[in-house]
Amino acid sequence: MQLAAITGPRACEIRDVPEPRAKGGIVKVKLLAVPMCTEYKTYEKGGPADCLGHEAAGEVVDAAGSTLRRAGERVVVMPLSPCGLCDLCRRGDYIHCQHTVNTLQACASPTGVATYAQYCLKQDWLCLPVPEDISIDHASMACCGLGPSFNAMQRMRVDGYDTVLVTGLGPVGLGAVVNGVVRGARVLAVEANAYRADLAREIGAEKVLDPRDPEVLEQIRSLTGGKGVDKAVDCAGVSPAQRLMVDAVRRRGEVAFVAEGGEFTLKVSNDLIRKGITIHGIWHWNLTDAPRMWETIRRAGPLLDLQITHRLPMSRVQEAWELQTSGNCGKIILHPWD
Repeated sequence: MQLAAITGPRACEIRDVPEPRAKGGIVKVKLLAVPMCTEYKTYEKGGPADCLGHEAAGEVVDAAGSTLRRAGERVVVMPLSPCGLCDLCRRGDYIHCQHTVNTLQACASPTGVATYAQYCLKQDWLCLPVPEDISIDHASMACCGLGPSFNAMQRMRVDGYDTVLVTGLGPVGLGAVVNGVVRGARVLAVEANAYRADLAREIGAEKVLDPRDPEVLEQIRSLTGGKGVDKAVDCAGVSPAQRLMVDAVRRRGEVAFVAEGGEFTLKVSNDLIRKGITIHGIWHWNLTDAPRMWETIRRAGPLLDLQITHRLPMSRVQEAWELQTSGNCGKIILHPWD
């Protein structure tokens, strides 16, 4: 099979490697839609790396000994390789599992854990069947395209009565705008990149403010009658945006940290005790919320077609990475078999 690898600073190649071998409850999936995430940072730094990607959707081609999945099923493969046995896994919070499975060792397979490839291996219970009325590209957005911000809004119970602030409008932040709009919330956002700011407005953000403006906090307060936003989701992962999110939320409001990175001083008295805010740390979503995720994807269809700005064959992965480094894109999906 073919697999994308980073060979140096802004250099990559498509390699021919052995196909993975399924075994037991670990199935083999032919990947049809591979959304791109933060791998471009490794591409910029130079790697080397040949195990890239953590989100995809495709078709089971070898169900091995699985009693859950069958060959021919369309599925979304969830990230990581949790144990499936601990309390966290059993209640759907598998993303926080501390006891991972060595997939390659379990299958005695030389390949299968990368998604920038034509096939991958995945535990059967982490392969979510895709409803017939949902396209494979849209289904793949159940991973990082919508997933982290979906869980943030589930945890904060975002609805049509809320004004939500999104800081950072990369692909994950644009997904937060989609999630907010689908739930009927009023969405405000903060982003410096003009391309992504325009895209967020097209998706449904009421206002996109420039974080470089020294009056940005006062603008947010003005837009909310002086009280601040009800809920906020950080998708920027940088300290100024995170500080702004905490400052911009109203008293007794809620904030969710989605993006990795950033460090700032949280004031226990003024931020937490006197302001009374609730803070959520969000990585991915709980598997028991799958029906709500599928319904979100159904309702978000036209918005997802805006969020997904480029679809490219895997043979053009370098072009896709260059697009990501420019910032002039939303979510990019690779098609390994085109």
